[in-house]
Amino acid sequence: MTATDKFEDLSGTDLVIFTAGSSQQPGQTRLDLTKQNCEIVAKLIPKIVREAPQTLILMVANPLDLMTLRATELAHLAPGRVFGSGTLLDTARFRLHLSKAISLNPQSIHTYVLGEHGDSSFATVTTATIGGKPLLSFPEMSPDHIAWSLAETRKDAGKIISSKGATYYGIATAVSHIVETIMRNSRKVLPLSTVLTGQYGLTNIALSLPCILGRSGVERVVDLPLSLEETASLHASAQILKTHLDEL
Repeated sequence: MTATDKFEDLSGTDLVIFTAGSSQQPGQTRLDLTKQNCEIVAKLIPKIVREAPQTLILMVANPLDLMTLRATELAHLAPGRVFGSGTLLDTARFRLHLSKAISLNPQSIHTYVLGEHGDSSFATVTTATIGGKPLLSFPEMSPDHIAWSLAETRKDAGKIISSKGATYYGIATAVSHIVETIMRNSRKVLPLSTVLTGQYGLTNIALSLPCILGRSGVERVVDLPLSLEETASLHASAQILKTHLDEL
């Protein structure tokens, strides 16, 4: 892995991790950064693709989903080669909060946070499992605890930004996991932001859904059997993002 501030150094690059953008300040939402960071994406992405037309591009800058959409539109690369870190970190935090009620390793709780990487994210509860058993069948996993866990997940980034100024370590760990998955061609299912092409009736917007990730990028979006409520939450996320796009 190489860090550089020269576009010509990108020649032959397999993967570009795009972190350029204004950082979220205390009291700001990720969506508050839309206009200024979209301008940065518009300036840099064409230069990246010119020097490294074969590269994958992993978007990390916020607002993540809108940056992923803009980068995809500007890059003109094959489908799946531009994607965002999505709700991978949100999912890890949610599993951690859930695990506190049952004294279990969070990795044994199979559920996702999906939708916007932001305040309109939602949790997949109806398909969630622990050891193959439905999450909702465990008495410890009450509706109140699940709601509390999701609320805490949404607040985690704001708490860290208020106390430390930025969320360095959590997102670094998530990005490291994504990079390792690509380099090893592990083809893991991860909740990543990608431009939708009809999934759940949505197009031309980037949101996080479970994706099979490998050496060529996002190979496929896994269609989970979402409940009516979860599907409505996904569409609500899409509408919020589209509203911000219309305001640009």
